Amino acid sequence: MSHEQVKTAGEISMKSYWVLSILILTLISGPVVAGNIADHTGEMVFSGADQEAGAADQIDTAQDDGFEADIFHEDQAEQSTHAMVADPLEGFNRAVFVFNDKIYMYGLRPIAKGYARVVPIFARRGVKNFFNNLFFPIRFVNDLLQAKGEAAGMEFSAFFINTTLGFGGLNDFAQKYVGIRLQDEDFGQTLGSYGIGNGFYLMLPVLGPSSLRDAVGRAGDSFINPVNYAQPWELSWGGRGLETVNGASFHIGEYEAFKKASIDPYTAMRNAYIQNRNALVKDLTGAQTLKNSKE
Repeated sequence: MSHEQVKTAGEISMKSYWVLSILILTLISGPVVAGNIADHTGEMVFSGADQEAGAADQIDTAQDDGFEADIFHEDQAEQSTHAMVADPLEGFNRAVFVFNDKIYMYGLRPIAKGYARVVPIFARRGVKNFFNNLFFPIRFVNDLLQAKGEAAGMEFSAFFINTTLGFGGLNDFAQKYVGIRLQDEDFGQTLGSYGIGNGFYLMLPVLGPSSLRDAVGRAGDSFINPVNYAQPWELSWGGRGLETVNGASFHIGEYEAFKKASIDPYTAMRNAYIQNRNALVKDLTGAQTLKNSKE
């Protein structure tokens, strides 16, 4: 075998390694039942999105993928025997819920636990702050679409301060020293502010709880998510995996506690998700701000 053939074979093997790694990271980045939840249910679950994810963006009695709040209460989620939103696909959604649960328990959780052991807390906070700052366009554009001029101005100021004085966003200088507190905004909330209802409930594979409106909103936000434009593609997908694992490292054990405390975890998550999203649309969750983790 010639030198060129060996070189080509090596490149193919390396690309195969990256493809496999990225597929694994993509799969585990969902239950986001832990992270994405936080993104979409703030106080309800462990994230942010955790939330994906957001109990699971989302069990987020603290953040998801960077947003912190304390709105999830199982008794509230299960206080009614009636669905708070239409759920015509309940059979499918429950199957996806079980699928996401397995991915979290046997994929994301052990990886996040190992990550937390080897990466010091200050470094994990820096990564969280970096991604919060990177997602500025999503919040800023949706502030503008909702005619929230003051909030948009605060977003821009925080982004400028954190990108410069905060060393590229690694330090949340704007909140620590200037007192700027940012509200979580996304296109799903924007559609809700226009009077568009939730539609029906969806449990998305890997991505976690959602609704028809929020699924459309997620697609809209993807066009202004800077991570999606990173090149090469390995960097983009790797960034998603890093953000998910890093976010999950702050919430290990919360999803498990949520399931244990719930009579029917599926119903509890559905109700909590819809409650939280409705509150976000009405701007009733002032506690949902971009803050540094207290851990």
